[in-house]
Amino acid sequence: MSPASEAEHPVSSPPAGVIARSLANLVDTWRIVRGRFARRPGFYPRLPWGTWIAAAAILAALSAIFLDSRAGQYAGGLPEAFRTLANVFTLLGLGQWYLLPAAAWLLVANQIDWRRLSRRQLMAAYERTCLAFFVLAAVGVPGIVVNVAKIFVGRARPTLFAELGAFSFHPFEMTYRYASFPSGHATTVGSVAAVLVLLFPRARYAALLVCIWIASTRVFVGAHYPSDTVVGFGLGYGLAVLTALVFARLGFLFRQMPSGLPVLRRSFRPRRD
Repeated sequence: MSPASEAEHPVSSPPAGVIARSLANLVDTWRIVRGRFARRPGFYPRLPWGTWIAAAAILAALSAIFLDSRAGQYAGGLPEAFRTLANVFTLLGLGQWYLLPAAAWLLVANQIDWRRLSRRQLMAAYERTCLAFFVLAAVGVPGIVVNVAKIFVGRARPTLFAELGAFSFHPFEMTYRYASFPSGHATTVGSVAAVLVLLFPRARYAALLVCIWIASTRVFVGAHYPSDTVVGFGLGYGLAVLTALVFARLGFLFRQMPSGLPVLRRSFRPRRD
């Protein structure tokens, strides 16, 4: 670039360029999402929500009646080797394992100059961005909901069973000791289970079994009652499915079906240049 052209088109400083590109990409994203909401009908497939909710409620009630007190009595009484194994797997219920990679890619995508990408690069970046946005929403939204619910419920944890019993509630205590219901780890694992079922439907049973095991470790390590994990898992799974339905309506990542869960779109395969 010649000095004259540089004078006519001054190069912005890096901070200004970063901010400008970030704002431009945010505006473009909002415009695309708003446009799709306006153009696409508000159709959502029929799913057996009533059956799912009733099953989760019954399972939670049975757990509360028959298992919660026993879990409180035996908290910490399991074999050491089993508790060590449970402590390892329970770490997979932490939300940062799933939220941070998704958020990191979205930060990268927010700085991409999309207009300069080739068609192949554009589709690759677009698919990764849709996936990251879906994971962030499907795992993040249930996490927010469950933390708000904990404040209103205020259930004492199993570590306080000897003192308060299994059904002691202290709303708005806002401390770890009174944040047992629902289980945040189980909520995260439930949402991850839904994400895996939607992305890899052929492996859905294996994914569900692994995720149920991870959620159950919250009981084995003495952090939650069984009913806490049942409700948390169901809450996370249901909200993640709702997120997928919204994405399918907008045509992001999934395509709508007349009934049943949304189906993952086929990856775009551009023609050779």
